This record gives sequence, C-alpha cells and structure tokens, in this order.
Amino acid sequence: MAKKQDDGVAIIQPANILTMKLQIRGRSPFVQCAFSQKAKEQMMAAMSTSKAERKSKGARPPRNFDEDFRQAQHISVAGWNGIPCAAFRAAMIDACRTVNLVMTKAKMSVFVVADGFDAADGTPLVKLVSPTPPERTEMLVRNDNGSADIRIRPMWREWSAAIVVEFDADMITPESVVNLLDRAGRQVGVGEGRPFSKNSVGMGWGTFTVVTSEQEKEHAA
Repeated sequence: MAKKQDDGVAIIQPANILTMKLQIRGRSPFVQCAFSQKAKEQMMAAMSTSKAERKSKGARPPRNFDEDFRQAQHISVAGWNGIPCAAFRAAMIDACRTVNLVMTKAKMSVFVVADGFDAADGTPLVKLVSPTPPERTEMLVRNDNGSADIRIRPMWREWSAAIVVEFDADMITPESVVNLLDRAGRQVGVGEGRPFSKNSVGMGWGTFTVVTSEQEKEHAA
C-alpha cells in the first residue's frame, strides 16, 4: 500500500503476505491429460524436417497405449503424482466470476505454493493423494480435422490434496481465500472434463471441496 506525504515522496508499505494450508477432497473423479514429452519431441522433429522428408518416412510406428497412459500423468522428481499448481490458481481466478470479484485483482493476490516439480518439464505441482493407483480410461474423441481418435487418460476416483495458498491479506481476507477455493472446487473444477471447461460443459469430473478437521473426522468414520 502506498502513502503519499506532503513533500511528494511515496512510501511503499511491505506486502502483507500470509500463507494458509487447506485440505481438499475430491467430489468426483479427477482425470489428467498432461502434454507428453513424446508428443513434444514428435512436434519438434516434424518442425525440423522438410515436408518431402516427412513423406519419405512412410507409415508411423504402432501406438503404445501403455506409454500414452504413463505420459499423460504429471509425475514429480520425487516420483509422486501431482496436479499443476496453475490448475488450482486458474480455478480460483475463474471462480471470481461467481462473486463479481475483479479477476485481475485475484491474479495479484492469490498464489498456490508447489510441493514439487514435474520431472519432465518442471511444472510446479501439488501432491495428489489417493488410496489407489490411477486407472486407465479410454475415451473416443474427435480431432480438430474431424477424424476419430482414442485418448488414454489416468483417472483417480478417490483423491485429495493439501493446497498451500499464499495471499495478500491487504487485498483478500483469509476467510475469503477459503471460500474462493471451495467455490473453485464446486463450480469450476480442475483437470479433464471439469464443469467450467473452456471447450464444453465438461463431464462432471475434477470437482472438490475444502474440508475442515471436523469433516475429515466424519469422513474417516
């Protein structure tokens, strides 16, 4: 916050940054589709090869669906599965629409702290906690050119996470941070098929809620 004295000198106060750890629990399955390293390498190879050379290579090798399943996951350097921090932050910013909060203000006031980083591309991640490994889903989709394709994606039916939120308390209250994250989980969602998808109305996946210690006890019982 800036204060202007009579002599015209602006005094900038330190940012009032606080950190809060919030537990969330999935209300519907979480489905992920990370952009694989293999796909990136194929795109780079195509861009660095002439059209004539690409044609001369002939048929493409058979598709490895097990590898597609593995590379669709965000796996940290430490080996655990994660969800991009940006997914939660974007959901919170999108949820500002539900309370008429200026989204640009939220972009400067709310941040998600990483638990680790993707081993392949360094994406900041929040650790995904689940009692079971992901299951492989096979979805029939349409590519932009209209051709049919099969996408392999990991799905976690039960999942949770501990979200560490860093925020400017001069711009948003701690209670509002909790409520904004909860609205993001209930009305926006994260991952594939989320309700507030940019391209569709979603599949109802990726919704979650902020849980209190009392709710955790009830869930465990």
